Amino acid sequence: MPTRRRALLVIAVLLVAVVLSLAGALLVGSYSISPGEVWARILGNSTGGEGSAGSDIVLGLRLPRALAAFACGGLLALAGALMQVLLRNPLADPYVLGVSGGAAVGALSAMLFGLPLIVIHGGSFVGALAAMLTVFGLARGDGSWTQSRLLLTGVIVAAGCGAGVALILSVAPEQKLHSMLFWLMGDLSHAGSPWPALAVLAIGLALVVPLARDLNLLSRGDLVAHTLGVKVRSLRAAVYALGSLLTAVAVTTTGSVGFIGLVVPHLVRLTIGNDQRVLLPATALAGGALLVVADTLARTVIAPQQLPVGVLTALLGVPVFLYLLSRQPKGGRE
Repeated sequence: MPTRRRALLVIAVLLVAVVLSLAGALLVGSYSISPGEVWARILGNSTGGEGSAGSDIVLGLRLPRALAAFACGGLLALAGALMQVLLRNPLADPYVLGVSGGAAVGALSAMLFGLPLIVIHGGSFVGALAAMLTVFGLARGDGSWTQSRLLLTGVIVAAGCGAGVALILSVAPEQKLHSMLFWLMGDLSHAGSPWPALAVLAIGLALVVPLARDLNLLSRGDLVAHTLGVKVRSLRAAVYALGSLLTAVAVTTTGSVGFIGLVVPHLVRLTIGNDQRVLLPATALAGGALLVVADTLARTVIAPQQLPVGVLTALLGVPVFLYLLSRQPKGGRE
């Protein structure tokens, strides 16, 4: 377990990282704005002419997008940490149980019929919830709910959703394929208002932090947790539902952004240990900062063109995860 001083230091460092990542997102772009001008725009001290254009860019484009990136990165990282505890599997991530696939089917179906953006977001959320309820209902069966049964059901549902996505892409008009592929690879350019995702992130943290002690026991095994008074079945259901909802909100806002929920919990766990009381909030902060940095790079590396943010997170996540695997002792305890 980490000491309290070390835990506070890590949280403080992550808070600084969040502030720096958001500041970088506001400053960097094809339109050059000085730090003083950015601060003036945030405080509302804008003037007409060029100052008004700068205010529109900072407050209307960069700030909402940066906040949406932070919220969705935090949601995915927090959901990943919860799924890894739930399944007691370090390879679990927010998408392993088919939630992302359901969201993709819902969103791409709306795109296929040319529906407005709000309907696309709604279809994505409905699809994610439908996949969540399907997996939970089928995995529960007669009540003998186990990690392996849940994981197997999730993989099958995800495969079915993948087939549905392939079918939609194969019949979609060519002019719609670009936006569909961008959504599938993660795209924050149409994220919309960040406040719903930020509110869900705050509520999610408020719900999971009181459960941290029980999650610590659950990570040691069902028998240990049950012996020490944890209501294992209820806790599992709550963790699964919350993790799926966090993923659904993130995917609805940004599309499918990979590796945040897989890599970030590993990195934080290596730094501060596996105490969920510190790991969960630290993971949310780290995931938010990482996605803000990735999105800033995605919109500036080949500006004025933009890259899907999911491509950047994969390019960052693959080498990091391979490095983590290389450090795993051969034949040692996982």
